[in-house]
Amino acid sequence: MRVTQSSSLDLNLLVALDVLLEEQSVGGAARRLHLSEPAMSRTLGRIRKALGDPVLVRAGRQMVPTPHALAVRAEVSAVVERARALFAPGRDADLRTVHRTLTIIGHDAVAAACGATLFARAAEEAPGIRIRFLAESHVDAPVLREGTADLEIGVVDTTAPEVHVEALHEDRMVGVVRAGHPLLEGELTAERFASEADHLTVSRRGRLHGPVDTALAELGLKRRVVGAVATFPASLFIVRDTDLVGLINSWALPSAATLDLVTFDLPLRLPPLQLGLAWHPRHDADPAHAWLRRTVRELLAQWSAGRAG
Repeated sequence: MRVTQSSSLDLNLLVALDVLLEEQSVGGAARRLHLSEPAMSRTLGRIRKALGDPVLVRAGRQMVPTPHALAVRAEVSAVVERARALFAPGRDADLRTVHRTLTIIGHDAVAAACGATLFARAAEEAPGIRIRFLAESHVDAPVLREGTADLEIGVVDTTAPEVHVEALHEDRMVGVVRAGHPLLEGELTAERFASEADHLTVSRRGRLHGPVDTALAELGLKRRVVGAVATFPASLFIVRDTDLVGLINSWALPSAATLDLVTFDLPLRLPPLQLGLAWHPRHDADPAHAWLRRTVRELLAQWSAGRAG
């Protein structure tokens, strides 16, 4: 991180910089740090002078970080978190006194399935912690290493060697259609599944081919995929109002039931989905992040047990 005039640098500026890059708003950062907006603006000015970079620039009604600010964001966050861990009274710190924003990245079906319970747990156990869910991007990026997200939930496919990955349980895909769909009449075979309906895929990258198509090809079959959407919830509304066949995993089962959709086992042999957590090791000693990991782990275990039951 390029810093000028280091001999006179107030290290408290790192805390302010961390909050500014998270909020991307002088007003929001001021409220977080219990400062007036003029005082926060002066602090931003000192940060700009120290870094030799504008840090945040106006873009319409919002402020956006500069490329240099984005480049140092993870480093700044890591330094601040290590300092918090150093001065915290250990892993038994009172989380009710912690004020943080923790970011989870994963399929939006995850937030729909367990977000309400997670927010309720936070309100009871760590009321100063805010939880932010981010949707998966169509572009692969090192979001954990860069500090864009603190925890990843779902089918973790990262190959970054420094990222911790914890496998939790296996999941599987099931088919989903509207009530009264013709495919529900009689025995469902792979041939009927492939030939008697059009299909909709869910892919954050917009892919029209997946493991289902591979399994069908092994049987000499091919389905007709007419389109793709990025999320399970979006697919469910389309399936509800058409004769298209969709696919969901267990996260989306409550949403499917709410929309009175019918799920069914696929007449195919598909590889299981390995669900888990992933995070950067700089969070290992952070009590707030440890609370998040522990809570999410418990919620996922309850979810898995309920699904199995």
